[in-house]
Amino acid sequence: MEKSAVEKMQANKDVEGLIRALKYEKESIQCHVAGALGNIGDKRAVEPLVEALKYEDEYHQPSYVQFWAAEALGKIKDARAVEPLISALKDGGGGVRRTSAEALGKIGDKRAIEPLIESLKDENEHVRSSAAEAIGNIRK
Repeated sequence: MEKSAVEKMQANKDVEGLIRALKYEKESIQCHVAGALGNIGDKRAVEPLVEALKYEDEYHQPSYVQFWAAEALGKIKDARAVEPLISALKDGGGGVRRTSAEALGKIGDKRAIEPLIESLKDENEHVRSSAAEAIGNIRK
């Protein structure tokens, strides 16, 4: 599968095709697919993106797939993603934690406030900054 195929599916709003493509072996394609699903914003993508949020590479390390899945979930703004994003806020790599904080701020669910407050102690300054902004967005 090529990036152009993902772009074509996005243009056609082929959510089901993109969901199937999210399981494609090549990590770079999975990232493009997650981004496309977020851009479309269809709630059918929430559960598959939550699964992608748990993705680890062959070395059991956080990956760009998780980053793009978190970003997509923030764009879709579905409350079903809150608990998985809270988990990623605690367990993901720095980029994943930052993007999860941003996504939680976009969703605006009050369940995220306490975990975001905990993230204000994160060693990564970008995570702390995103958590603070997310808290502000939720409390608006």
